[in-house]
Amino acid sequence: MADPEKNIRAFLAIEPPEGILQSLIRLQEKLKTEISGRISWTRQQGQHLTLKFFGDISAPDVESISRAVQNRVAPGWSLNLKIEKTGVFPDARKPRVLWCGATGDVEKLSVLQKQLDGDFEEIGFPREDRPFQAHLTLARIKDPRGVSGIREALTKHNAFAAGEFSVGELILFQSKLTPQGAIYTRLATFSTAALDL
Repeated sequence: MADPEKNIRAFLAIEPPEGILQSLIRLQEKLKTEISGRISWTRQQGQHLTLKFFGDISAPDVESISRAVQNRVAPGWSLNLKIEKTGVFPDARKPRVLWCGATGDVEKLSVLQKQLDGDFEEIGFPREDRPFQAHLTLARIKDPRGVSGIREALTKHNAFAAGEFSVGELILFQSKLTPQGAIYTRLATFSTAALDL
């Protein structure tokens, strides 16, 4: 039975700036004409580079998670990411997620993600099973068998680049699922001007 106290669906993420989000929307509009099938396209509000999905948590969990992130804070940290290229998880034969990747300081970001994952494990959140891959989800594919045009679209947009940005903050988001799609609310914001690696 679900714990009624754990009623906050939360995740920690980086939110790209508006200009990059607009580039992703333009890419999605092109892809919608090139790929057919049962596909759920991510709305602009859902474009996050997720570092950790927590699932359903409680208000005290929010405080514990916030403390864990803040404990990584110290002066002099910076991170630059470039949002570019397209791909699918797990592969083009059975695509489930269509994504746009991140390059730049991704190794530094991976180190941070791994450290935070260890911190979160200490407060009761299991480590991620899958290796971290920095990406933004463009679409989720409900039934890979009925989808066509994926390979051609990936080839066509392989050189896509949405832009580059300096990461200014990490955000703990709440995600409320509604029939119209998820509604995202900021629970806490952590300035990365001071993340210590």
